[in-house]
Amino acid sequence: MRHTPLIAVAHGSRDPRAAATVEALLDRVRLARPDLEVRAAYLDHTPPAPARALADLDEAAVLPLLLTAAYHSHVDIPAALREASALRPWLRVHLGSTLGPHPLLVTALERRLAEAGVEIGDPGTAVVLVSAGSSDARANAVVGDLARRWAGSRPWWSVTAAYASAAAPTPAEEVVRLTRAGAPRVVVAPYLLAPGHFSDKVRQDTLRAGAHRVADVLGPAPELVTILLERYGQAVRNGITAESA
Repeated sequence: MRHTPLIAVAHGSRDPRAAATVEALLDRVRLARPDLEVRAAYLDHTPPAPARALADLDEAAVLPLLLTAAYHSHVDIPAALREASALRPWLRVHLGSTLGPHPLLVTALERRLAEAGVEIGDPGTAVVLVSAGSSDARANAVVGDLARRWAGSRPWWSVTAAYASAAAPTPAEEVVRLTRAGAPRVVVAPYLLAPGHFSDKVRQDTLRAGAHRVADVLGPAPELVTILLERYGQAVRNGITAESA
């Protein structure tokens, strides 16, 4: 049986670690589904662009490798799909949902915290959940909601959101606030897919501000493989096509 190819569209970065991380994640997807053709595409900085990745296909499921729905998922990816469809009018593309929100993302965040030496659910530990941040207030609100839900599921001292850009508080500001509020320990959980400028700055700034531990980015966590394949199945069944994107 021929399966619809999966095209995973990431933001793209000048930092080569970002594309290497995307490929590592997709390699795990390929191991989980050897029957499935899996390709990467990037919106900026790194080839191939989505239209190029789709150039020899008649049908594909396009999945945004993005943790929250914002400008890139609402505008950039649909525009790229319309461009691809204009070049190949017979192309049928099923557009899937972003990776988040999804319950397994908290599991992946806790995996990275545990790897950094953090006791999961420790009542003496305050967690700062750090996203890249967006000019879209709705995307930032999703991250804030994730923090509140996470706080309600574990006996942490607290779980609060911070943003590496475009919104407040910054990660360093939140670390300082929590320390002054009496949190015995403050740790940072980057809600970031891949290493790059934001992850480096978050680590540097929050450690300088007094954070006890900074976890790694989510990267090729097994939970993301599960989410990606779930989004693939949903896209093939229900995703909108390029003509209506």
